[in-house]
Amino acid sequence: MRKLRIYLMKLPSKQEVGAMGMLRTVGVCVQVIVFVALATRVGTAAAAGEALVADAAENREAAVIETLLKTGVDVNAAQVDGMTALHWAVYHDDFQTAKLLVNAGADVRLENRYGVAPISLASTNGNGFLVDLLLESGADANTVLSGGESVLMTASYAGSLDVVESLLRHGADPNATEHRNQTALMWAAAEGHALVVDALLDAGADVHAKLYSGFTSMFFAVREGRIEVVQRLLQAGTDVNALLERDKDAVCAWCDTRSARPVNDGMSPLLLAVRNGHFELGLSLVDAGADLNDQRTGFSPIHSVSWTRKPDASDTGNPSPVGSGNVTSLEFVRGMVERGADVNLRLEQPKGRPPQTASRLSNEGATAFLMAADRADVAFMRLLVELGADPFMPNIEFTTPLMAAAGLGTTAPLEEAGTEPEAYEAVELLLDLGADIDAIDENGDTPMHGAAYGNFPTVVELLARHAADSTIWKEKNERGLTPLFIAEGYRGGGFKLSRPTTEAVTRVMMADGLSTAGERPAIRDIYEEKPEPQPELLKPAQIGKSKVSQP
Repeated sequence: MRKLRIYLMKLPSKQEVGAMGMLRTVGVCVQVIVFVALATRVGTAAAAGEALVADAAENREAAVIETLLKTGVDVNAAQVDGMTALHWAVYHDDFQTAKLLVNAGADVRLENRYGVAPISLASTNGNGFLVDLLLESGADANTVLSGGESVLMTASYAGSLDVVESLLRHGADPNATEHRNQTALMWAAAEGHALVVDALLDAGADVHAKLYSGFTSMFFAVREGRIEVVQRLLQAGTDVNALLERDKDAVCAWCDTRSARPVNDGMSPLLLAVRNGHFELGLSLVDAGADLNDQRTGFSPIHSVSWTRKPDASDTGNPSPVGSGNVTSLEFVRGMVERGADVNLRLEQPKGRPPQTASRLSNEGATAFLMAADRADVAFMRLLVELGADPFMPNIEFTTPLMAAAGLGTTAPLEEAGTEPEAYEAVELLLDLGADIDAIDENGDTPMHGAAYGNFPTVVELLARHAADSTIWKEKNERGLTPLFIAEGYRGGGFKLSRPTTEAVTRVMMADGLSTAGERPAIRDIYEEKPEPQPELLKPAQIGKSKVSQP
């Protein structure tokens, strides 16, 4: 075929043509040569089993296809991967060639070696005319790929309303599932194709169908921020306060539903919207009846804003979500409080730690303000105070926002949310508001302990300038650690010395006439090899006897 294509593309030179009148003669000669070459090639190809029509369709050579069909070649001859001429015509979205091939007897149901039929390709392209042609020529509207993906799912994902409606008219099952139990409605919802969602719902698509993970069409739409689709699903009967509950007992060959993180169990659409930065959608869910103070995951929507705005900088936290809509995170919080959210809501039963953070601060009894302080999110803190938040309310362990802002709970300095300058600003704000600088929580920690945990020497000096009582904060906490010991690296989880913080604490202690001497905590070598336990030696008289007494 390669030589044949060269003949077709070659144009006569001026020397060959001479006068313009000779061009037609040369053209006729070329056509004759082509036809003869094709005839010869067809005979050879028939014997060799080559797919000449498929090759021509792959290269979009319509003229060659027409000529080949006139010679009677097999229109269904497939290439090595099973691709036929009809596959290629549909792939190239070439309706005229596809129609020509169908009229010549192309089998519309043939699959390539990967199990792909022409109608699957047409659904991917979203060409309603091609899909109609194939369906009217015998294609199955419920054709599926090897993974169970139906052509209706493919078209729903592509967002082609014409194709979806055509498939439904020809009997496509709107509730068919692939191997993960996903449906066409889920695919359309995730991609935000509202009109396709309407068509599927009108055809009887199950709005309540869910995966082993608990995801429904609603949760897919919310996760992607598809406001229009969410509104349609709510109108179709979806519960705005539905829970995302994993089926941990399901038998699933490709997943382990038992490994779900507790924080995800009981997720509501509103919380899912907040965690993905879809704040405009979040307010629309509230307007539709979502619970403003929902704590079923252990964290309310306003609490969740804290780590959505400022995740950790380490591998513990993902980047802040891009989100969608025209409402910022702080505008969302204001809107929530204006709609009745409790700005001083305390967490009752937090399930584990919040995602996106390594902080060890207890969340039980924590307010949104305390969690904002823990991340040194001053803009969030200021807004909450403006909206009526109590900036001094502690958690159940009596840890105050000032302690949290100073760094208490930090396990991975320089990696957790809240840089030293941000912590400095947050502490300064709280001191200006009148926070108790000498408060002690039930673990024996003070704001100065927090500054040492955070490795924040400037915060140490700030607290000292505001007259933090060194006779209080120099004492050991429940773990036997003073701020100096912590700064020197005795903090648990390995030895982590911060020389700048050690120097800052030392200067303050010496200025107050306090000694830095004293016995330091013992350092446990986590890599120390322990001696292997020795087996008990039996006396000669005991050999062969059981240790268990016989009756």
